[in-house]
Amino acid sequence: MINLKDIKNNVLKKDNIYFLVLILFIFFLDRYSKNQILKNFNETKFYVNDYFNFDLTWNTGIGFGLLSTEMSIIYNLITIFIGVVILVLLLISIKSDIYDKFLFSLITGGALGNFYDRVTYKAVPDFIDVHYNNYHWFTFNIADVFITLGIIFFISRSLFVKN
Repeated sequence: MINLKDIKNNVLKKDNIYFLVLILFIFFLDRYSKNQILKNFNETKFYVNDYFNFDLTWNTGIGFGLLSTEMSIIYNLITIFIGVVILVLLLISIKSDIYDKFLFSLITGGALGNFYDRVTYKAVPDFIDVHYNNYHWFTFNIADVFITLGIIFFISRSLFVKN
């Protein structure tokens, strides 16, 4: 049975507060970058150099455009699922060791930024276009960077560090 007093006491631990601040920092960094692009983006593409552009696209799917759909029921189910995953990550991170708290904070901060966009705009603005010649990687945003780093480090830790 879930004891709300235990959850409250764990949440208020000093290291959990630090990681909550990290989550909020990532969320607001992502919001700031997206707001700047949405406010100042007048062209279809902004050329930076031979390997990097800003190119605003709207993603209705999840990472890398997977599960993109025009059907609102599927979109809403995916959005609800993402919201549940964020809550589960927060609950798991409360009792995790400090390294896992850090990794879950990276993932949660980025997921929260994209979740906000899904609810607010019904799509996620992606704008970072990395390419070489005619090969373009998937367009992504700051939140995606933190989610990806958190997942890569979490998987690496799971594979190479014995508990």
